[in-house]
Amino acid sequence: MFDRRISRRTVLKGSVAAGALAVLGRPAQAQSGVNWKKYAGTKLEVILAKGPRGDNLQKYIKEFTDLTGIQVESEQIPEQQQRQKAVIELASGKPSFDVIHLSYHVQKRQFEKAGWLANLSGFIKDPTLTAPDLVESDFSAAGLKYAKDDKGQLLSLPWSVDYFILYYNKEIFAKAGATVPKTLDEMNALAQKLTDEKAGIFGYVGRGLKNANMTLWTNYFLNYGGEFLDAKGNILTAGPEAIEATKSYDRSNKFSPPGVAGFNWMESLAAFAQGRAAMWIDGVGWAPGVENPNSSRVVGKVGYAMVPAGPKGQYSATYGDGIGIAAASKNKEAAYLLCQWVVSKQQGARLLQAGGGVPFRNSILNDEGVRKGVTLPKEWFQSVIDAAKISKLGLPVIVPVAEFRDLFGAAVTATLAGADPAAELKKAYDQFVPILERSEKTS
Repeated sequence: MFDRRISRRTVLKGSVAAGALAVLGRPAQAQSGVNWKKYAGTKLEVILAKGPRGDNLQKYIKEFTDLTGIQVESEQIPEQQQRQKAVIELASGKPSFDVIHLSYHVQKRQFEKAGWLANLSGFIKDPTLTAPDLVESDFSAAGLKYAKDDKGQLLSLPWSVDYFILYYNKEIFAKAGATVPKTLDEMNALAQKLTDEKAGIFGYVGRGLKNANMTLWTNYFLNYGGEFLDAKGNILTAGPEAIEATKSYDRSNKFSPPGVAGFNWMESLAAFAQGRAAMWIDGVGWAPGVENPNSSRVVGKVGYAMVPAGPKGQYSATYGDGIGIAAASKNKEAAYLLCQWVVSKQQGARLLQAGGGVPFRNSILNDEGVRKGVTLPKEWFQSVIDAAKISKLGLPVIVPVAEFRDLFGAAVTATLAGADPAAELKKAYDQFVPILERSEKTS
């Protein structure tokens, strides 16, 4: 019997075939003048957020140990718990880990302001520590914006980027004679047209659950001309752009499956993978879940395209992960060797080819050998390239990101039940402003 359940493990495992990694030749590490054995015998502790990035590190970590003689102990922890644990330990001044997996869109400003990360600017310029192929200019602009502080110091290495794209069901589109929508208005009109509740098919699905919904909502906000902060750091997510974006987001979700107000990415993915939704906007990293024949009914029927444009532009809300070193670590150079290996071309190629993430390094994305080894459809890879060209940070770079997502996410969710967008956003704004002001005054 067909298994209708889609587990997190299934999604993250994806459908990568054995031997899919392209032959990249002898690793650049082995060709450099770096003394990789300098810290042989050192033991490093790593704290990871559970997911494909962590899986990739743990699967191949023996290669790093063979190269350097450095022993690595790593732990994958569910995302929310990992973030809480990191803050508690870093704030104590005595973290149990040397290396940390960062969620830039949540932790960037908080970690910078607290001084919790080691400065890597000198390390990456040191030829005795860094292989010649690893240079700042190889990272995308978005990656460097995430990794550097406002003084230009490199506080982490950009690891993996997640662009939001439009997934669509080609079979449903073909039956209706539909074409890929170019604007949000077109998408909403098409969602209504494609909805057939008697057949159990809905035109659209997306995150409706408070907090989780903000990573989707910001695609609407950005495309309606929204900016998160003004020049003085004041929050701008309750103005006319936010109100109109929320109305558009609400129109999309009128044609979603019942219960969408409680949907996170898991429920959205399940609905789309079971053929119950014609369109879905979310991150590129969930493609293995819809292309996995063990858990999806739409394998081979999925199209990939850009998030449709709004009246003020076309942007893909962008999020990212990095790898950094605790400022309190006593093994910074050894830890840097690990961070360098984590973002290496070989590791990045493996991650990309499995569909588990998109490296920030241009040399990986532009390598023809790597491209040939990508196991997902070519259309998916093209959506990655196209999204990179219209990427824009998907959340404000502030310390209380969690509170921002909670308060404004609750406001947006309330509008799905008929609440007034302007009133709900204003309520969230009034609650959030004091929180933001306190965070900026706290050292």
